[in-house]
Amino acid sequence: MHDETKTAAKRAPVSVLVPCFRCTGTIDEAVASIAAQTRPPAEVLLVEDCSGDGTLAALQRVAAAYENGWIKVIALADNGGPSRARNIGWQHAGQPYIAFLDADDTWAPRKLELQMAALEADPSIALLAHQMVVRARGTPIPEPQEPIQTQIIGRGRLLFHNPFPTASVMLRRDLPFRFDEKVWYSEDYFLWSHILFSGHRCAKINQVLAIWNKRGPGEHGLSDDFMAVHRARRVMRRRLMQEGLISQPEYLFARLVGVLARIRRSLNAHPRNHAAYQPRTNQPQPH
Repeated sequence: MHDETKTAAKRAPVSVLVPCFRCTGTIDEAVASIAAQTRPPAEVLLVEDCSGDGTLAALQRVAAAYENGWIKVIALADNGGPSRARNIGWQHAGQPYIAFLDADDTWAPRKLELQMAALEADPSIALLAHQMVVRARGTPIPEPQEPIQTQIIGRGRLLFHNPFPTASVMLRRDLPFRFDEKVWYSEDYFLWSHILFSGHRCAKINQVLAIWNKRGPGEHGLSDDFMAVHRARRVMRRRLMQEGLISQPEYLFARLVGVLARIRRSLNAHPRNHAAYQPRTNQPQPH
């Protein structure tokens, strides 16, 4: 049994949502990074998305290794992808704030401490993120560097790219928005856009508080397909325009910037980079 000396009084009022799909090789490290928080969350929800392998048993083993009831395992009857898994976890969350972590990424120990300090200093912030970096698995995350600052993110910045990595985001549970379960690429960008363009304050801490672990040989995820992500964001911006959240000039300008970014990336990419993973219809999808 892991250390239970961190009492409930010290816990952050946060529910951590982790969508889990065939993650037996990484989930221990991800959960360990949650447990190692200087201000640990009140609860962790592991949503098993019908992996069809030994993932559920692995999650139950992980849950049993920590304080009784701290980790809750939610097993889904069929595979619906990360958006539905996060939404179902959101539905079961019992804390005022929700934080997201993918099963193959890890947090820095002071992540929740610093985010909660920023939110307590400015409760009007609805969504708070921070910086992330890509590193080899097992690489230590740099210690926070002074000054630690929180910057409000304007609509112009979100219009052109996604400054809110999912594993960095903490948001208010009571927000009237959810992930679009029909969207497989850039579903996070679409949700953040609804929140910010609807007038809610969104911010970002100027510190690296989590890492994307580099994938091993032959491992791919949905986000690795740059062209699919680019197309999805173009569709998402069109929908935002149709919903009246962004103007037509904003949409057209963002589309131009996206085309230029795609051309620049295509020119710089090695030819083999274009053979990215393409999910197959009616097959369980990676998260």
